[in-house]
Amino acid sequence: MNLKPRLEQGKIQTSVPCRVDLGGTLDISTFNLPLNNIEPSSFNIALDLRTYVTLAPWQKGEVKVSSKGFETAVFKKDEAPFDHPMGLMFAVAHYFGAHGVHIHIESTSPPRSALGGSSCAAVAIVSAIFYAIDKDIIPKNIAWLAHYIEAGVAGVPCGLQDQLAAAFGGVHQWIWKMGDTSPEFEKKDVFDNCRDETAFNFNILIAYCGIPHVSKDINKQWVNSFIAGETRQDFKTIAILTKKFSKAVQSGNFSLAADLMNKETRLRLAMTPDVLDNTGKKLFEKAVQSNCGARFTGAGGGGCLWAIGERGDIKNLKPYWQDILAPVAHGKILDTRVENKGILFG
Repeated sequence: MNLKPRLEQGKIQTSVPCRVDLGGTLDISTFNLPLNNIEPSSFNIALDLRTYVTLAPWQKGEVKVSSKGFETAVFKKDEAPFDHPMGLMFAVAHYFGAHGVHIHIESTSPPRSALGGSSCAAVAIVSAIFYAIDKDIIPKNIAWLAHYIEAGVAGVPCGLQDQLAAAFGGVHQWIWKMGDTSPEFEKKDVFDNCRDETAFNFNILIAYCGIPHVSKDINKQWVNSFIAGETRQDFKTIAILTKKFSKAVQSGNFSLAADLMNKETRLRLAMTPDVLDNTGKKLFEKAVQSNCGARFTGAGGGGCLWAIGERGDIKNLKPYWQDILAPVAHGKILDTRVENKGILFG
């Protein structure tokens, strides 16, 4: 599919939000199918740190991908390696047989910050190509397609929560289940109205630890230990904690939510101590001392931490976190809020 003639009529730009989460990993079928009887779920918050994708015309027969922090790459349409640093983006283009296109990615979140950036970019690219070929923009379908393409080329088990946060936005509990012939999810809105969602911004805090993460390293340890039967009870407990956490946030009991989050984080630390780097451990300990909960985002090992708590406790925690991050190169509190919109164009 040569997109050059269509894009010469006008570039296409789309954007999607990134996310913070609790109960991640449970969105991977390796975990949620064996735990199906307890209805495993994941909780996430879409943030207004959006990933923008622009499709522009390029030479027929070639695909160009550019993104800040990566070397720009150009390959003939059938020759792009999927194990390239931007291999997922080439894989999405390849799914459509697309060429004659320059895919430019610009993210407002820090690079490799464990906020789901690569999955966001895939969702945005799928959305942009759907728009280019006049295909209906259905968030559920786009999220599934981006997920399956990523799972197909990643070489490791992949979940779905990043794509869902990107496609739908908002604050949700995602319940993982098996349908008649394929995996399914149930989307549960945590808040009933925008006012509650807006107020929730005062109950959370997000920090970047300055060190990029590599999620597959820790994810692989979790997968292997679960398959071996060594941590199955731990992940069952995590599923229960996530369900209770979602209910606590929904009811506005942020002290309880903080306690549940800390229990989940401690379980993960016991399984994989490297899930928090030195800065992350300091942030976690200070959050606990300040009556807040704290957790790494995604699979941890660097990237971001987020905190939850009563409004006054979060306000008190912020300067402590700023002091911890002050000597860390690139470390900072992220200026971000809940994003209730998913896929946007223009």
